[in-house]
Amino acid sequence: MLQYDNSAFYFFALSFITIYIVPSWITIISRVYKALFIKDEAIGAVSRTTAEKAKAEKLKKESKGLSTLFKSKGFVINFAITVILTILFVWLLVSVSSDGEVNTFDPFTILEIDTGSDDKTIKKAFRSLSLKYHPDKNPGDRAAEAKFMMVAKAYEALTDAEARENWEKYGNPDGKQSLAVSIGLPSFLLETGNRNLVLMVYLIFMVGIIPFSVYSYYSDSSKYGEKDVMYDTYSWYHYTLTEHTLVKWLPEVLAGSAEFRKHNVPKTAEDKEAVNQVMSLVKVQMPKPKYNHPVVVKGNVLMHAHLLRQSEQIKSEQMKDDLKYMLRLSTSLIDAMISVCQHQDSLQTAINCIEFGQYVTQGMWVKDTTLLQLPHFTEEEVSHCEKGKGAKAATISEYRSLPDDQKKGMATFSDEQKKDVAKYLQMLPDVSVESKVFVDDDEDDKVYEGDLCTIRVTLTRNNLDKGEKAGLVHAPRFPFPKQEAWWIILGTKQGKIVHIEKVGDPSRVVEHNIKFLAPAVGEYEFDLYVKSNAYLGLDQKSKVTLTTLDNSSLPEYKVHPDDAVLDDEPTLFEEMLNANIEQDSDDEDDSDDEDDDGKQSASDAIAPKSEADLKKEQLKKTRNQEDDDDDDDDEAEEVYAD
Repeated sequence: MLQYDNSAFYFFALSFITIYIVPSWITIISRVYKALFIKDEAIGAVSRTTAEKAKAEKLKKESKGLSTLFKSKGFVINFAITVILTILFVWLLVSVSSDGEVNTFDPFTILEIDTGSDDKTIKKAFRSLSLKYHPDKNPGDRAAEAKFMMVAKAYEALTDAEARENWEKYGNPDGKQSLAVSIGLPSFLLETGNRNLVLMVYLIFMVGIIPFSVYSYYSDSSKYGEKDVMYDTYSWYHYTLTEHTLVKWLPEVLAGSAEFRKHNVPKTAEDKEAVNQVMSLVKVQMPKPKYNHPVVVKGNVLMHAHLLRQSEQIKSEQMKDDLKYMLRLSTSLIDAMISVCQHQDSLQTAINCIEFGQYVTQGMWVKDTTLLQLPHFTEEEVSHCEKGKGAKAATISEYRSLPDDQKKGMATFSDEQKKDVAKYLQMLPDVSVESKVFVDDDEDDKVYEGDLCTIRVTLTRNNLDKGEKAGLVHAPRFPFPKQEAWWIILGTKQGKIVHIEKVGDPSRVVEHNIKFLAPAVGEYEFDLYVKSNAYLGLDQKSKVTLTTLDNSSLPEYKVHPDDAVLDDEPTLFEEMLNANIEQDSDDEDDSDDEDDDGKQSASDAIAPKSEADLKKEQLKKTRNQEDDDDDDDDEAEEVYAD
């Protein structure tokens, strides 16, 4: 007999809860360990110069310590659920330890009598309990109904000889059972007073919580495409990015991303006033907006405040947080812009997007000189470098190439600040680029029409020692750590993209292969761009020439006899196809024999015929011809008679 079993429910609930709380506690403990003991390098909190010190301190404050964990809503919700389930787990464990025996069929226990009681005691207990739990006296009470059935079964097991023998031997009055089954649900579910509560909880979970959770997960996940960028963002980029898009328009394009549409909505009068305050800082150098949507306007002025180094003048803390949120997503969104440009085959716009990423990382804008990347340098120090007597430097590369005693702009710097400049110039990437065109497994280094040719681009970081790896980008004004990478672009003279990819390998020497089919016969010249993802003024451009020869001049390719034999052999697919065709043909012949007994079978038609058979066929054809002639004569006489 199946019955609701509290002990079985305890074991089931313990097993089910364990599936959640064990991996959850492992995750929580690992996150707590990282928050307390994680190294500064792992979170990018490195201060190689004093200019990076403030950024490193902020990263430590945001990523280290227990207080940082509770800033995440997901962690707080998961922690609360795990604690509640752990308390429930402990309670169930205590319940199991005190009453952990799963119910078995014991007729004496069911009849509430001692084991081995005589027949009189058994009958008396049966009468008493059957009257107490009879369905007529307990209408609608499922618990009483189940108890009545168990009492009847227990009485039968003790009074019927065969049933008692089965129970004593196998533990069940019905005989040997292959499987012992019990309903692992608490018995209070059978109580009449709990019926409405159980039904309500069931409806809430099955009709409310579970469908809503599935809908929320599906609706959220269906909004995102590649690189965790929303599909609406890709649509916006396809609409706004053209082959004529300039760098100065890209902050507004970024501001219109779908990721910011809920976050950057000005909700109150204070929010609008804060937007106006930021706009007053940048409106002189910001181009006239093309789109007047409040979300785009707010994001546009915030990005310009960062690019023009006016973010410290923002008064509203909420506006600072909104800008930080935009910068956190900027890297993936700019990569999405570049992928859209690749899809549109707009080479110059893709280059502009890469340069926009450089500006965002360094907190600089289009009219700024690359010397502003130097630590502690302002417009005043830059003017000393570009003017005056002696050696001059207008770019960061020129400044690095000068001897230390001829570097200007540091007359008012302290010794520590001068060390920062020297340290920065030492870690600044110094990349040399080499390219080679070849065809795999070709010894003469000639490219023929239709060949799969390879352009191997070799990047060498001259500022690194052998075995040393490139570190994080020096970007004090970008609030997040960023790994050094390089964009490798191959384009045509007509402004079309042949290849574009970001290479993040931090090794000293990096090889990157560009493969494509050789075009028609002729001489071609491609533009090869190697552009930094974070530094300004270090990009390189070179020419790659390709001469494609006529493949008709190549010697005729002769197939080896063994290969020819293999080519003639049917493939497995062809063998299966031929087998199916033959089977279908046989089926059609059989059906023809059944439908028309007068038609020859395919086997008869193919088999050789004897001389007698041929004579019979010839005689039959002659008779048929004579009959046709007689019919024609009769028709002619009828026509003539008419």
